[in-house]
Amino acid sequence: MNEQVFTSSLYILLLVVVVVFYLRRRSRRSIAHSETWRDAVESGLTEPSTLHPVFDTNLCFGGGACVKACPEHAIGIIDGKGTLINPAHCIGHGACETACPVSAIKLVFGTEARGVDIPQLKPNFETNVPGIFIAGELGGMGLIRKAVAQGRQAIDSIIKRGTATTPHDVVIIGAGPAGIAATLSARHHKLRYVTVEQEETFGGTTLHYPRGKLVMTAPMDLPIIGKINITEISKESLMELWQRVVATATLKINFGECMEKIERQDDNFNVVTNRGSYLTHSVILSIGRRGSPRKLGVPGEELEKVVYRLIDPEQYRGKHVLVVGGGDAALEAAVSISREPGTTVTLSYRSNAFGRVKPKNREITDEASKSGQLSVLLESSVKLIKSDTVLLDHKGTAIELPNDAIIVCAGGILPTPLLKEIGIQIDTRHGS
Repeated sequence: MNEQVFTSSLYILLLVVVVVFYLRRRSRRSIAHSETWRDAVESGLTEPSTLHPVFDTNLCFGGGACVKACPEHAIGIIDGKGTLINPAHCIGHGACETACPVSAIKLVFGTEARGVDIPQLKPNFETNVPGIFIAGELGGMGLIRKAVAQGRQAIDSIIKRGTATTPHDVVIIGAGPAGIAATLSARHHKLRYVTVEQEETFGGTTLHYPRGKLVMTAPMDLPIIGKINITEISKESLMELWQRVVATATLKINFGECMEKIERQDDNFNVVTNRGSYLTHSVILSIGRRGSPRKLGVPGEELEKVVYRLIDPEQYRGKHVLVVGGGDAALEAAVSISREPGTTVTLSYRSNAFGRVKPKNREITDEASKSGQLSVLLESSVKLIKSDTVLLDHKGTAIELPNDAIIVCAGGILPTPLLKEIGIQIDTRHGS
């Protein structure tokens, strides 16, 4: 009898030790994740920029599978429930939703405070206009792997739709990851396709990244080419990858050709560009969300020295440069140019703090500012651009700086008017 009591007491003691250990570990984790969330709030980084998870607290039991699955470390467990603790880090991988064993996670666009405009899409990526499909970033999905999958799946849907007597089966607009994948798939299935790209090279949004920027992705399956196993790659290496893909598959892409409008002709479409027109049965829009760059709207902005993306910091060596903007692209551009010998760089931003930027970019910008490598002017705006100077308003005081080049990183304007003109319906998502 005493032996049974001793054995039972031992089991109970072990159970108590395990429970205490678990609760202490959970408490420490909750405290650490709460501190991360407080840092995000203090930094103003509380709004995710794209697709992101929301948690059903009635289902979530705080197991932490989602935390381990998130490659961006954006998710934490606070008070036993999953939550987004680093919203600005979330880029919509969706691995958390797959990892959750109780289906407590749903991926949504937008929040109560910040709506996101998303074109209406069917599961096959067709818009409300039969025959027009959207793949990639324009549909709200900026991840390279998923954009590639959508480009391929859009072509599959077009094949099911059937062909017509038009000269072309499909016109693909844009040669980013989704456009390249769609073009590969169209060639694989022997469709009569035309791919147009307004830039002089491919890469989509990646093209606008500064030199050396690391791009996060995941293994992707490209038609004709096969599986590409990469997880982290530099901008330059990714561009070289696309070059090899296009060369290997002998794809034809019309670079420097800009789509101007799409006209309905019965069940078909006439795609009008700056070089001509194409009569087609279907269209894939893989043009990204930037649309046209957002401009400053000030006198002198038409000067050649004003550009809207950084291609190579080295071209600004020894010059006086102004970078305008407060997002990751602006900070990355300003810091990378400031590292060039003999360069004077000023970063101008209209707000009093850098809000929705990655902590790493905030840190390197602060370091560059403290070292004197970079001049940061918060609460400032450009008022006038001259051939060799630029006039700014800084907290009510006029400042004129010597200037050789201006890089405006103020984001892009979603091509909503173009989409609405075609007849594509746009929804503003507030967490749905």
